[in-house]
Amino acid sequence: MGLGKLLHDHAEHQDEGGTIDHPRAYEVAAHLGLLGRRRELFTRLAMLSGARPGHTVLDVGCGTGYLTRILAPVIGPSGHVTGIDPSEPMVEYARRHAPANCTYLVGEGQALDLPDASFDVVVSSLAVHHMPPAARGTALREMFRVLRPGGRLLVAEYRPPSNPLLARVMDVLTGPAMQHNPKELLGGIVPEAGFQVEEEGDLPVMLFYIRATRP
Repeated sequence: MGLGKLLHDHAEHQDEGGTIDHPRAYEVAAHLGLLGRRRELFTRLAMLSGARPGHTVLDVGCGTGYLTRILAPVIGPSGHVTGIDPSEPMVEYARRHAPANCTYLVGEGQALDLPDASFDVVVSSLAVHHMPPAARGTALREMFRVLRPGGRLLVAEYRPPSNPLLARVMDVLTGPAMQHNPKELLGGIVPEAGFQVEEEGDLPVMLFYIRATRP
């Protein structure tokens, strides 16, 4: 199995969304796809999220729980991280590696079975592009719903490289789900969901992020 298939082998759905169902292979491929800088980059995302000790955090599309495990010591024993992902194999993997202050649920970002205004921070990394196009706005509205007023949102996505040669290489590594993934994917749906955008920025190794708050 090639690296691109490891990183983006979807279980396709009729609604044009997809799940990744090979957690151990994905862990290896994600490390390689981010050129060995995955921990550095996700530690930066945890900092950008604004999570603090005692916070309740939701990770939408948590996958193997990599970002939740980085957030766990940030929020400390008095805080809690909930990860949600539609892939049962990914959630099972996350549960096997879960810190004490992390919980994982099987579910979809566009239909969060969680109470209104129940989280201080919502994060989502490299997940929105897996959602059905028609459901992405719904997912952002769900993130808005479960955030407390004044709560923070951080969404990070793949940023296609501008270098043509590197772009061709990354197309092989990341597969078709990311080949048409412009910044506009998030630039419109985040404010449309009701969020107040505070910052947009790029990170090395082809990531970009949006930080926003719920008024």
